Amino acid sequence: MAARLSHLDPQAGGVIRVVMFYDTLMRRRVDLAALARASAGLAECVAGIRLSGTGRVVRVAPDGRPASASPSPASSSAPITLDEEEIGTVWLERPGPPNPLDDVLLDRLAIAAAAVVERYGPARTTMADPALIELAISSGSDEAARARALRLLGFTADLPVHVVAVRSRLPLDRIGGLVCPARLVKAAPLAGVGVLLAAGVDPSRFPAGVRAGIGAASGPGRSWREARTALRFTTPRRPVVHYDELGAVALLAQVPREAARDNADVAAIARMAGNPDDLETLDAYCETGSLRRAADLLHLHHSSVARRIEQIGKALGVELTEPTGLVRARLALTAWRLLDD
Repeated sequence: MAARLSHLDPQAGGVIRVVMFYDTLMRRRVDLAALARASAGLAECVAGIRLSGTGRVVRVAPDGRPASASPSPASSSAPITLDEEEIGTVWLERPGPPNPLDDVLLDRLAIAAAAVVERYGPARTTMADPALIELAISSGSDEAARARALRLLGFTADLPVHVVAVRSRLPLDRIGGLVCPARLVKAAPLAGVGVLLAAGVDPSRFPAGVRAGIGAASGPGRSWREARTALRFTTPRRPVVHYDELGAVALLAQVPREAARDNADVAAIARMAGNPDDLETLDAYCETGSLRRAADLLHLHHSSVARRIEQIGKALGVELTEPTGLVRARLALTAWRLLDD
């Protein structure tokens, strides 16, 4: 705040008044609704508060009533941070350009909102106790213990629970907030894999670089097994896999590794894997089932892809342009990838 004051000397009085305004609200121990009402009145425009973990949204008009109109684009916003985790957002919907003091107002509103969440908690942060997550998804948990763990995590009996297995260098809380922005989501690392428990998942919102397997909402224990299986089938070209989309292909995950290695088609793929160009070409062709669409993916002329596929087919001993040969190649390529997981 001192740094801001040094740069906003003509408006220093306004900045100080905003700071004092929120200090007073925090001393009075207001709740989120009162905090939003006071902020909307001070800003003279719609003010909003959203908590990522619970999906709760408070949006208030300048007259202190809930804003009834359709939300306008935020003119400015700021994250709510608690214990170094982003747990929500505050924003203003000001017609026209932001007010010079809007950034200061939102900074103080975000700090006050974090204090309210911490005071009246439990704090709805995304990261959870790994022991609770493990109890909720373990196949060895009895139903009473599982139900208790889910309650402690915030999931009521009528709330669906999707389990997602994640591999990524990005923070789990950030991923959870992106794929489940307005509903309950909890996360924890477990046995080298990130685990998300979410009331809903939007697969299109996973950021680049994330591998994710999504289980169905058929019970946390089963959903976790499905999510781990789906994660094994992810590839750079297909980084997010829903278990339900695998169908009978999921059975490949049950094939013993030694049996897969001994298969002639899988062994041929393993020998070819030393040539990245051939492997990428075969992957694109298996993904699309078409020389022209594979050429589009690879940014090559279709005749070049056709020559490569002919050579790869000879090396594998499989006629790749025939339906049976394409199925064999797909299964062998998938089984070979599963050997590394």
